[in-house]
Amino acid sequence: METKLLNYFSRIMPLSEEEAAAIADTMLIQRYKKGTVLLKEGQISTEAYFVLEGCVRQYFLIDGEEKTNNFFTEEQWVISINSFSSRTPSNHYLECCLDSSLVVGNREKEENLYRRFPKLETISRKVMEKVFAEQQEIMSSYVTDSPEQRYLKLLTSRPDLFQKIPQYQLASYIGVKPESLSRIRKRIIHK
Repeated sequence: METKLLNYFSRIMPLSEEEAAAIADTMLIQRYKKGTVLLKEGQISTEAYFVLEGCVRQYFLIDGEEKTNNFFTEEQWVISINSFSSRTPSNHYLECCLDSSLVVGNREKEENLYRRFPKLETISRKVMEKVFAEQQEIMSSYVTDSPEQRYLKLLTSRPDLFQKIPQYQLASYIGVKPESLSRIRKRIIHK
C-alpha cells in the first residue's frame, strides 16, 4: 500500500532510491473506522493525510446543519491548509465517511525530509498547486454552475462517490436539500 504514495510522487517528479527509502521510512499508515473525526472545528490542524483507501469528507457546521464542501478519495491529499500552515483553529471538520487507510504526516517529518532532500520541497509545492487548482475549480463551480450542472460534473468526474456516499451528503455537496437532489436525478433520467 505504501507504494501508492511513492508512485504518486514519482509521477510528479522521479525519486531516487534514497529519496523513496526516506519517504517510506517516515511513512505512518493509519486505519480509521467510518465516522472517525480527524479534525474538529476549533482545533488546530497538526497533520496532513494522503488517502490510500476510503473517503474523508470536509464539512462545515452551520446552524446545526452539516454543509459538505469536499470528498477526498484515493490518491488525494486531505489538509486543512489554513489551519495547518498558519496554526490557527480550523473552521471545518474532517471525517472519515468510509473505513479509510491514510498516510499521516506532520510538519516535523516534512521539514526533516526537506532538509535532507531539497527536491522533495519542489514536489510538495507541485502537490499544493494541484490541490489549490482542484479547490479553485470546486469554488468556481458554485458561482458558475447550477446544482444540476454540479451534479452532472460530479457524476462524470467521480462516479464512485454515488456508490459509497449517503445521498444527503451528496446533496449538501452540490448545494441542495436531499429532496431537490431527488428531483434533479428524476429530471436527468427522463431526458
